[in-house]
Amino acid sequence: MREHLLGRSGVRISEMCLGTMMFDNDMNWRSSAGRSESQRIYDLYREAGGNFIDTANIYGRSEEIIGPMIAKDRDAIVLATKFTLETDAANPNSGGSNRKSLRASIETSLRRLGTDYIDLLWIHAWDQRTPMEETVRALDDLVAAGKVIAIGVSNTPAWVVSSAVTLSQLRGWTPFCALQVEYSLAARTADREMLPMAKAHGLAVTGWAPLARGVLMGVERSYAKPRAVEIGKVVVEIAREMEVPPAQIALAWSLQRGVIPVVGATRAEQLKESLGAAEITLTDDVIRRLEAASAIELGYPHEFLQIKADRLGPI
Repeated sequence: MREHLLGRSGVRISEMCLGTMMFDNDMNWRSSAGRSESQRIYDLYREAGGNFIDTANIYGRSEEIIGPMIAKDRDAIVLATKFTLETDAANPNSGGSNRKSLRASIETSLRRLGTDYIDLLWIHAWDQRTPMEETVRALDDLVAAGKVIAIGVSNTPAWVVSSAVTLSQLRGWTPFCALQVEYSLAARTADREMLPMAKAHGLAVTGWAPLARGVLMGVERSYAKPRAVEIGKVVVEIAREMEVPPAQIALAWSLQRGVIPVVGATRAEQLKESLGAAEITLTDDVIRRLEAASAIELGYPHEFLQIKADRLGPI
């Protein structure tokens, strides 16, 4: 597995991130991997050269079972977890990006994970009730205290992220080095603002739901949008022609776009299939077909500027 840099942090991460939301999950979601299967999934990922693990404080028992798994590899693992989303309906301060919530969350995550530091702490989603200035200053304090190495942000508008990065740079605080967004052939709205913003600020980008919850593998989902289903059919057709699983086509597309897919699994065999994407290079013709099926309208002002590209575009 190839390496990437975690933005401008200098930390090396693998090109595919292991998502652990389904590790021994007790939150009544559609499926989960038991502890023994979770261990198999982790071992397979490590054998393939992976070192980037993603979890969150709301993913059931995920943090608790990851801790013992990574203990022997702790220095080699880049461990990411998240805070912000509510963990206790009876406690209004169990969520949010304020100092009180952050303090409680980081201490709980460190205890569950059995470690004294987090490599990458994500803001899970934009807390519109807490000034971003308070949040990024509080995160900088955690970096200064040695409890966090780097910080990132997920599920937040581009203008909010950009202003936070600029504020951190002006104040001498630790800036975001990574961005996590929903990104796949079936979900490309991040192409409008999020990805250009990330490139401008040197942020590494990770994409959640890179297989569109199975739709890009041809799995039928009652909630799937018709366009996503049609894109999935194109992926399945190309996969059949190349004699590889559809998941590898969809993930290889993300990899060639420079986005680190967060891949999850409930069985080790599923992960093995996904990891095979790192061995695939899509041809220009295949990419054109995928683009034709999945490209979105960029809208204003992007399309306006394209019209003026001969005079205002890059040289």
